[in-house]
This record gives sequence, structure tokens and C-alpha cells, in this order.
Amino acid sequence: MLYDLLATAVVLLHFSFVLFVVGGGLLLYKWPWLAWLHLPAVIWAALLEFNSWVCPLTPLEQQLRSAAGQAGYSGGFVDHYLLALLYPVGLDGNMQVILGSLVVVINVLVYGVLGWHRKGRRPPVARR
Repeated sequence: MLYDLLATAVVLLHFSFVLFVVGGGLLLYKWPWLAWLHLPAVIWAALLEFNSWVCPLTPLEQQLRSAAGQAGYSGGFVDHYLLALLYPVGLDGNMQVILGSLVVVINVLVYGVLGWHRKGRRPPVARR
């Protein structure tokens, strides 16, 4: 039971990381300092995809599932819905390059729009 819970936690962490990489740039509008976390995450995710590397969370989750006595990704809500997003059928090198390119393009656009928006702002005038 413990290994099953840990495996589910790893899947949720993995899914959260993917969401952060794809949409985290939007959070910079409110919290610009988050770029220090977001940019390395985007670079890491793009490198994983472009080089067809396996994310370290994937073997960790598989080891935990094996320790829990599970053979695969069958089971509850997390397994059925989240795993299909993280491990799509037909994922090959070409698809990974496309996904990596999408990550880069989406984030370049978001950062560009945020930079353009911030450039148009005027700093507050100090009162004397």
C-alpha cells in the first residue's frame, strides 16, 4: 500500500512538473521571480525530449509500482487519466522532438508577451 501511494505521489509530481513547464510562464505575470525556477525546468524538459532521455521520475515510479506488486499502469483515476498524458501511446523520437519544440515555442511566446507587456509599464513615481 505504501509503495502504491508513493508511486501515485511520483505521478502527481511528474504531472505537476509537466504543467509547470508548459503553463508556468503564465505565473510570471504575477510572480516574476518564478522565472528562476521556470527557465531551468523548461530547459531540462526540452533537453529530455530533444535527446530522447527518460525522466528520472519514470523509472522511480516503475520501481515503486513493481515494489507494490503491480505489473503495469492499470488501476484508479491517477493511473487511467494522468499516466496516459505522461506516457502517450506511440511516443517515439520524432514525437519527442515535436513535444520539445512545442515546449520551447510556447514558453518563448509567453516570455515574449510578458516582456512586451512589462516594457510598456511605467515605474511608479516616487512622491517627495
